[in-house]
Amino acid sequence: MQPRVVMTIAGSDSGGGAGIQADLRTFAARGVHGTSAITAVTAQNTTSVTAVCALEAEMVRAQIDAVTSDFSLAAVKTGMLARPRTIEAVARAASDGLLPNLVVDPVLVSSSGHALMEAGGLEMYQQALLPFAAVVTPNLREACLLAGVDLGDVTTVESMVELGRLILQRGCRFVVVKGGHFASGTSRELDAPDVIVSDNIVEVLHATRVATRNDHGTGCSLSAAIAAQLALGDAPVLAITTAKDFVRRALETAAHWDLGAGHGPINHLGWM
Repeated sequence: MQPRVVMTIAGSDSGGGAGIQADLRTFAARGVHGTSAITAVTAQNTTSVTAVCALEAEMVRAQIDAVTSDFSLAAVKTGMLARPRTIEAVARAASDGLLPNLVVDPVLVSSSGHALMEAGGLEMYQQALLPFAAVVTPNLREACLLAGVDLGDVTTVESMVELGRLILQRGCRFVVVKGGHFASGTSRELDAPDVIVSDNIVEVLHATRVATRNDHGTGCSLSAAIAAQLALGDAPVLAITTAKDFVRRALETAAHWDLGAGHGPINHLGWM
């Protein structure tokens, strides 16, 4: 059989834990052919990001056009887009019908609260790109920004569901509010719930938190795995649940790795 072709539009991680590198490993692990459009080059390792060079939006679009003129894409995911103009360029490509089964990982802020998008990016996501998304996968902080809700008000799984419903109003089909950093009551040390919301579906995916410092690239890998499963023909909920299981196994099998002094990578071949 010919492999399905999937694209990642994201930044490069020189440490290999996240970004384009994690996406392409995920694609390979899920049995699809990965292509890419690089949006930014970062100098980083497991402990820090020391420099970022964002590419011009025209170069990002040129990469998209080069790939789509030669390959038939089955799905696409976005990661770090860095600049509002790049978000706009990707949205135009989606409007042109070039980005099927679009999974948007809205990289706005890191799990530690560090801003990863220039001013104006939030509004460009909301107005330009989310209406073309099949699935949107914000972490808790990003979901709050997209929905206009204070993070301190999200204290229950029900409030995570409400976040998803608010984001749905932007025109996307499915929202996955990732609860990897969710903290509420006695479950905070044990549970890492993700919430799936669509117009007619609400599903809470519970999972035991994996105790490890090797969790760099989990968000990138989840959205890449969702795109891969959509490309393989899975319905959205099945694609999301399969991707969550993929990432869980990747965390578990890398839990005791000792790569770098900070947050190390996950094991993309752990599912095998």
